[in-house]
Amino acid sequence: MSILIVDDSIISRTFIADLLNEVGYADLILCDSVEEAYQEIGFNEPDKTETDLDLILLDVNLPDKSGIDACRELSGHEVFCDVPIIIISGVDYLEGMDAAFSAGATDYITKPPSHTELLVRVRSALRLKTEMNRRKAREEDLLVLNERLAELNRELERLTITDTLTSLANRRYFNEFLNREWLRELRERKPFSVLMIDIDHFKNFNDHYGHLEGDICLQKVAWALQGALCRAGDMLARYGGEEFVAVLPNTDVHGAAELAAAFHARVRELALPHAESPVSPLVTISIGIASVVPNQSLSPSQVVAMADGALYRAKQSGRNQSVIADLPAGDKQTPG
Repeated sequence: MSILIVDDSIISRTFIADLLNEVGYADLILCDSVEEAYQEIGFNEPDKTETDLDLILLDVNLPDKSGIDACRELSGHEVFCDVPIIIISGVDYLEGMDAAFSAGATDYITKPPSHTELLVRVRSALRLKTEMNRRKAREEDLLVLNERLAELNRELERLTITDTLTSLANRRYFNEFLNREWLRELRERKPFSVLMIDIDHFKNFNDHYGHLEGDICLQKVAWALQGALCRAGDMLARYGGEEFVAVLPNTDVHGAAELAAAFHARVRELALPHAESPVSPLVTISIGIASVVPNQSLSPSQVVAMADGALYRAKQSGRNQSVIADLPAGDKQTPG
């Protein structure tokens, strides 16, 4: 245990040091001024982050700075604030004790202290420091555990809203996002678009190449589609099987059609062979587009159904194309 003794009297310093040495405290730092003590412990070092000091014995009357002022500075220092301080004074008076404790002292004794009194006070202060160290270690361990728990909770939350195969949003998050953004656009009377996307003849792909290659195909198509999104507010999710869905807040039919064209181009660039497709020797997609201005007579699920209906028409019309859904009666937006 490291103990700092600050006293301008060599007799007093020696007396305290000898007594502590006799009972086994060997790591002692003896100083005759606050300035010397600060230099020894690195008080003014800006990059200091920890100390091995366990106790400070501080005389009140020192040549350069009073022990009370030094106690206040040490107690207010980020590194030394947990080190117990025993103020030693040649005078026993109530005001001096009040000043010492107000400055952050742990204890207060008068000179010359008896052997028994000094050892009792020192041992008590060191026990306090040991307990403070234990408590601090527990708090640090608890902080680490809390951070780890928060990290695990974040990961769990991410997993609950993420499709494990494609890393896109899953159906659950799609539903939450769809309803939230619908209400926002309903309030602001802004256009709202949904794209339903399907990989053409994917069952044939799986049957021919196997499910492992099918999974790889799904991943590559998902990444290609995700790469075509330009706005942070847009969302792409895996809807189920080989189907994907894009929700485009504040996007009219023209913007939705442009994105659909980009989706087609990105998938073509993959150049994934599809020997069993009657549409193309490469993997292609079909897209249904629904674009409306939200109003009270519509629901987000109806818009999804409109996009799904348009996707069905795209498939019926030969696939590898986009089809725009008919607008519901009364909607003023006109498709391009």
